[in-house]
This record gives sequence, C-alpha cells and structure tokens, in this order.
Amino acid sequence: MGRQSPVASHKSSVSRRSPATSHQSPATSKQSPLDLDRLIHERLRLGIVSALAVNERLSFNDLKRLLHTTDGNLSVHARKLEDAQYVACEKTFSGRMPKTEYRLTAAGRRALEKYLVHMEAIIRAVKD
Repeated sequence: MGRQSPVASHKSSVSRRSPATSHQSPATSKQSPLDLDRLIHERLRLGIVSALAVNERLSFNDLKRLLHTTDGNLSVHARKLEDAQYVACEKTFSGRMPKTEYRLTAAGRRALEKYLVHMEAIIRAVKD
C-alpha cells in the first residue's frame, strides 16, 4: 500500500509542532536507555499514543484497523494507557450501537514527547 499511516508520520509532525522536543536537556542526556517509559515503549501502546497524537480522537474500531490488532489486545493495552491517564476513553451510543472513542490527554502528550526526546538522544549517542 502506498499511503503512509498516521503512526508512521507522527515523528516528523511532533518535531515540527514542538520545538521543545528538538533540544536535549541536561537531565535527558544522562538518561540510560533503561530509563525509557516502559508503558509507552511497548509496540502496540506506542502505536496507540502515536495515532492519537496526530488525530484528535479515534474510535476503537479505527485504532484496531490502523494497528492491525484484535479486540482483546487493543482493549488490554488501551486500558493500561487509560489507567496511567495517558489516554481518555469515552463510551457513547449511536442509536443502539455502542461507540468507544479515545483521545490523548495532556499527560499522554507530555509523556510521548519526553519519550521521543529520549529516543532521539539514544539514536544520536549510537551514531556518534
């Protein structure tokens, strides 16, 4: 498929949007790769947070299709992010059909930006 998913395009959009993520603070430069936010570092949770960072909100089904995962797997990982207050979940009904939508919270956006700065620092250290 020739189109780029919102998850794949996330890194460049965050860097352009937030100049604060392009520089490295002294605290960040001393972090170990082991200090990564393990909650976000897991592949599917990183996908959820990244997709929500470039979309105001996404439905459960949109996330499931985008991330190519199962109901159960998405539900478990979304709940972990919700428990950490990185994402907010809103359940409504459209007629008789339940609809679950997720959005990234301010805390989730800060955690993702911190994670990206840390990953960029690791990449720079490996290249140097």
